[in-house]
Amino acid sequence: MEDIEISKKAKYEKIVKVAKKLDIPRKYLELYGDYKAKINLNIMKRLKDKENGKLILVTSTNPTPYGEGKTTMSIGINDAMNKLGKKSVVVLREPSLGPVFGIKGGATGGGYSQVIPMEDINLHFTGDLHAIETCNNLLCAILDNHIYQGNKLDFDLDRITFQRCVDLNDRAVRNVIIKYDNKGLERKDKYNITVASEIMAILCLANDLADLKKRLGNILLGYSKTCKMIFAKDLKCVDALAIVLKDAIKPNLVQTLENNPAIIHGGPFANIAHGCNSVIATKLGLKLADYVVTEAGFGADLGAEKFLDIKCPLAGLKPSCIVINATIRSMKYNGGVDKDNITNENIDAIKIGIKNLETHIKNMQKYTKNIIICLNKFGFDTDKEIAFVKKYCEDLGCLFEISESFSKGGEGAVSLASKIVKLCENKIDYKKLYEYDLPIKEKINKICKEIYRAGNVEFSDIANEKIKSFEDNGFSSLPVCIAKTQYSLTDDQKVLGSPRDFTMKVTDVRLSSGAGFIVVLMGKIMTMPGLPKEAAYLKMTISDNGNIKGLS
Repeated sequence: MEDIEISKKAKYEKIVKVAKKLDIPRKYLELYGDYKAKINLNIMKRLKDKENGKLILVTSTNPTPYGEGKTTMSIGINDAMNKLGKKSVVVLREPSLGPVFGIKGGATGGGYSQVIPMEDINLHFTGDLHAIETCNNLLCAILDNHIYQGNKLDFDLDRITFQRCVDLNDRAVRNVIIKYDNKGLERKDKYNITVASEIMAILCLANDLADLKKRLGNILLGYSKTCKMIFAKDLKCVDALAIVLKDAIKPNLVQTLENNPAIIHGGPFANIAHGCNSVIATKLGLKLADYVVTEAGFGADLGAEKFLDIKCPLAGLKPSCIVINATIRSMKYNGGVDKDNITNENIDAIKIGIKNLETHIKNMQKYTKNIIICLNKFGFDTDKEIAFVKKYCEDLGCLFEISESFSKGGEGAVSLASKIVKLCENKIDYKKLYEYDLPIKEKINKICKEIYRAGNVEFSDIANEKIKSFEDNGFSSLPVCIAKTQYSLTDDQKVLGSPRDFTMKVTDVRLSSGAGFIVVLMGKIMTMPGLPKEAAYLKMTISDNGNIKGLS
């Protein structure tokens, strides 16, 4: 049965009733119909003296074409926590329309571990991504109007760094020309996908509206003809930008198929952005619940690294434990098995492919020893295969448990949740990988060599030039956000498994001074994906009475 069909058969509870499970009074809810609501930020004043709950990070191995089920596991763990009588909430990112209509699909879980209303969440939801896109493009319109009206700030048209965005996979707008009507002026521009935009990152890293405004003002727009940096605050438009985001800054409350609370807010990609839901949503969850289950996008080399090296230090968060989600199918894929044989028992291939999981385990052990491996179990996984993986993980010093939440919902993850609860009783021993005051190149090298296992890092001439400029202008102490392929530990998506001593190539760097990090582009990564030949939209239908099929 399709995920969308399962979600349609669900028995919904009114969102006001769901909110009561987190003790959220009605006055703090802004309803979007019966089953969605925004949570007014004034509730944080009421909760300021409440002790924080336990923060549980769910991450994964490098993704494969089959999908590893990280979001499904996060939702399943939350449902299982509630079955154990724990006050728990899952806090997730919002889906992007790019992958929804592209190849990956939505981001609401799968099978019997989903958040609902699935269709709404995967499409326009409460309008947050549209607001972020509009805010971004309003700033671009203001910038170009300033140039048209006389360019008082003396922008160098060849050194404007802030770019437009749209929440779709549209390769046609990777490079565009901006013309200023009869002024005889033009400049080159390009679009990012909205989830890679700095406005998205700012919304997700801001602590409140005041912090949001400060970060918006600090956005670098470009350089003057005398090489002076020009920021959004120089255009006196910060309040206008913040007004567009006045509702988007509020987290969204929905529910799982089992009517347990879920907070969904913000949606940066992890391959080309920092890959974590909003700081506001996470902090709110920690005040409302005893356990907060959250995820970081793609594999641990990307999403988890950014969660642990960017989000946690900037927001003052400390995870109680890390759950690494894995599948035997992905191990076979990394071991060289083709799609026609992926469901056949093959211990030899697993012995090769499990090295990818091992690398992620050892990487996460650099941050904490409180780690559990969650095997997302499929019906074709054999007892012999599971026993091998279990012993392998335990020999690496990790707890291990299977989950069947895709097919059984929360009940299929009760044993996993029980072990997580016990693990969370351990002392928090989290530490970040690097200190922010290191030189920019040293931070990049540390991630490449310690997390990706590269032997060398090469920097392009343009990357060297920009890094020097950032350091000369006082931005050397920012963390770095790596943009690279999610499919490999390297910067080449075709290199699977756990390679060693390869070369990573830094092609470009971008200063996100409002968000508070430096984006490092590696290999052939692009911040505007394209649609594949066999895209997801080809399988979608909607009947005359509005019944949708094929959305996943």
